[in-house]
Amino acid sequence: MNIHEYQAKAFFRRFDIPTPEGDVAFSPKQAKDIALKIGSFPVAIKAQIHAGGRGKGGGVKLADSADQAESMAEEIIGMNLVTPQTGPEGKRVRKVLVEKGLDIKKELYVGMLLDRQTAAVVLMASEAGGMDIEAVAARSPEKILKIHINPLIGIQSFQCRQAAFGLHLPQHVMKQFVPVLKNLYRLFIAYDCLLVEINPLVITVDDSVFALDAKINFDDNALFRHKDLLECRDIEEEDPLDVEASRFGLNYINLDGNIGNMVNGAGLAMATMDIIKRAGAEPANFLDVGGGASSEKVANGFKIILQDKKVKGIFINIFGGILRCDELAKGVVEAAEKTGINVPVVIRMEGTNVEEGRKILASSGLDLIAARDLKDAAQKVSQLVK
Repeated sequence: MNIHEYQAKAFFRRFDIPTPEGDVAFSPKQAKDIALKIGSFPVAIKAQIHAGGRGKGGGVKLADSADQAESMAEEIIGMNLVTPQTGPEGKRVRKVLVEKGLDIKKELYVGMLLDRQTAAVVLMASEAGGMDIEAVAARSPEKILKIHINPLIGIQSFQCRQAAFGLHLPQHVMKQFVPVLKNLYRLFIAYDCLLVEINPLVITVDDSVFALDAKINFDDNALFRHKDLLECRDIEEEDPLDVEASRFGLNYINLDGNIGNMVNGAGLAMATMDIIKRAGAEPANFLDVGGGASSEKVANGFKIILQDKKVKGIFINIFGGILRCDELAKGVVEAAEKTGINVPVVIRMEGTNVEEGRKILASSGLDLIAARDLKDAAQKVSQLVK
């Protein structure tokens, strides 16, 4: 689960990570009031969306007065902000962060994320902080320092010093930098984060250290341990189909392709998307209905796929175990009766009650394309594309 910058900075302050003074505004008038409360200028007006690259897209401006803060907030709130991370469709801005401006001497990058290959938390740091860190990672990965932290031991002082030396920080700045890293790690572990990122972490002209930006991504699978995090969720920033799928307990991710697919099991879902690509098409979604799905759950998943206007065909690939093939067939028929099917559907299923499931589909009167096996399914999906 992603959260906004202003929310992430609230977590930073809770863990004693210094951030500039500021607050969120939902209207130009609120932005002016916050600027007056800060009392010194310039102030930064920063669009709050779940995407990076806001500055390049015109979503970050500096105001030299409260009136200017109000007018800039009026320009940003309501705009459709396009950045490299939003895609060409952009995202609508509904709020801004008004924040005290800093006199910056140096910009750094600091982040922590999980490395599943080494079962460690990776601390990443770079002197090339700022708006172009993605380009640095792609073109000059050697400029990013990586330190692996054993989660059974936790972050150690020598690892923090290693990062500080790698960033060529003077000793008086290092004394502030080391606690920031330790507190960032405490936050990462305490809230089951997948990613915490400060870009940039700035050093001001008076050698103070501040998190000028903040990004946190929480592990959805651990949210049951952190009920308070659900208050931070902003469904207006999420794909409407993703939101609807979550209501029914479906593992769904909307993609850019043209072939919708429904599978039971994440591994089989990944293999199914590979099959679709090998057939010359692109998957329109990742949809895992789960091993214990009911016919109702299958029906809801089918309806969500059919709502996607990009979908030109559907591939259902089920191995019946806990989810019996007859339950799948009932769900498909139920969804078809309620929503109507206006695209071709290829179904490949094997496992428990497969013959009964095939009979249900055959007697449904629906125009379905049965596949004998995965090879046959791939060929039929290819025909859908052509």
